[in-house]
Parts: sequence; structure tokens; C-alpha cells
Amino acid sequence: MSAALQSDAQNLKPSGSGYAPVNGIKVYYEVYGEGKPIILLHGAFMTISSNWGQYIPELSKTRKVIAIELQGHGHTPYTDRPLSHATLASDVEQVMDYLKIDSADVLGYSFGGAIAYQFAIQSPKRLRKLVIISATYKSTGWLPEVNSAFKSMKPEFFANTPMHTAYDAVAPDKTAWTKFLDQMITSAKMPFDLGDDNIAKITAPVLIISGDNDGLDKIELIKTYKLLGGGVSVDMGAKPQSQLAILPGQGHVTLMMQAPTILNYVENFLK
Repeated sequence: MSAALQSDAQNLKPSGSGYAPVNGIKVYYEVYGEGKPIILLHGAFMTISSNWGQYIPELSKTRKVIAIELQGHGHTPYTDRPLSHATLASDVEQVMDYLKIDSADVLGYSFGGAIAYQFAIQSPKRLRKLVIISATYKSTGWLPEVNSAFKSMKPEFFANTPMHTAYDAVAPDKTAWTKFLDQMITSAKMPFDLGDDNIAKITAPVLIISGDNDGLDKIELIKTYKLLGGGVSVDMGAKPQSQLAILPGQGHVTLMMQAPTILNYVENFLK
């Protein structure tokens, strides 16, 4: 991250923050800037600042940014409510209701990207444009070795990691860390598939961003792009409304560190 971006991220304070009562739990949100709304959905085990620290200062120059911490993450308290894509996507919609936001662009990374796909499927009227970073809508969208890693995940793998530090910095109950990890790991081990047919029905423009070695099966990713109307020759016909960007030399984690490049793609797409 550049020094300028780093200092921007540290100095920026939300214009609003709090808890929205949704589906029987409280979900924490932060609001930055003014303009057309964009909702940010973080990756698994992450917080707003750990995932979006480099992004919010830039996006909020021209947009109203609403960053949400999903069930059990960050400031949002742990609850034993069963985790499901449908429930978490419904939480997002209810946060929008609470903040009186009619429709918005949605940007999701990794786990947040899967929730963003579900949101597009179940709340199409609330969505303008969708940005998916290093995420899939089905387990088989990951390479087999990634799915194997999900199956062998254990809470102790996360001890003394930056994720643990970020959680401790903001969690309302630090003692819930292990219960939260158990809940998320159990969820990660469950195969899921939101459905090719459902993806094909998404009418909003979609920008997919992936690293060339980020663990996503690129054959499946191309199939996803085709379901969204891409993978055509624009020299011989109409330009698709969706886009695909694959960044070279990037893994799942390093991809998010390419903030200037990703922001450039995102801002051009949202225009």
C-alpha cells in the first residue's frame, strides 16, 4: 500500500456507524462519503478495516460507502443463529432497509462475494451493479486443493494471526473467538451451490475480478462469465454488460493488496 493510501485509511472516520436490528441479530455497519451507495462485504474472518482499509478512502471520495460486518465478524456480536448464504444476504437487504437505501452497487470479496451473489439472486430489485472479487457461487468453483484445505481447517490455525488481532481490536466479546471460528469452519466444510440457472438470471451488470493463482478454478470462472453474457467476440456483435479481469501474479490474499489496480477497474465499471 502506498504511504498516501495508508495515511488516508488511518485518518478516515465514518460519518455514521451503528447496529441495525436484522433477522433477530444486530449487524454493525459504517457509512463514509456521499453519492450513489455502494455496499462492501468482507471476506471470511475479516473486519471492515482489515479488508477495506485501502479502498474506503478512495471509494468514499465520490460514493456513499456502506461497509457491513457480517454475523460474528468484527463489531457484530457472535450468535448461534445458523449461518446460511440466504440469511446473510437477507441481513444485507435489511441493513439497506434500516438505512433507507432503495438500491445500491454491491462489492464482495471471497466469502463476502458468495453472499453478494446470493443477494443478486434473492434481492434483484435492490441491486444496481455487482462486483465480485476472488469468489465463487459454488464449492466446485474452487480448485480441489482449496476445498481440501477447507475440510482440514481447525481453529488453532488462526491463533496469533492478523485476523485474530483484528478481531480482538473490535469484537464486543473477545471470548467468542473460538465459537465464531468453529461456526465459520463448519460452514466452510459444507458444500454449496447457488445454481447456474440462478446466476444466468442475474440481470445486473457484473464485474468479476480474480487473481491468476487465487485458488479459483479458472475453467469454472469462464463458465460463470459466460452465464453472465460474457466470453463473446465484441468485434462480431454486441458488447456484454458484464466484465472479467484476471490479475497476473496474484493469489487470494495478495490480490486485495493491488488496491490502485482494482479500484481503477471498479470505478470504470461503475461509471
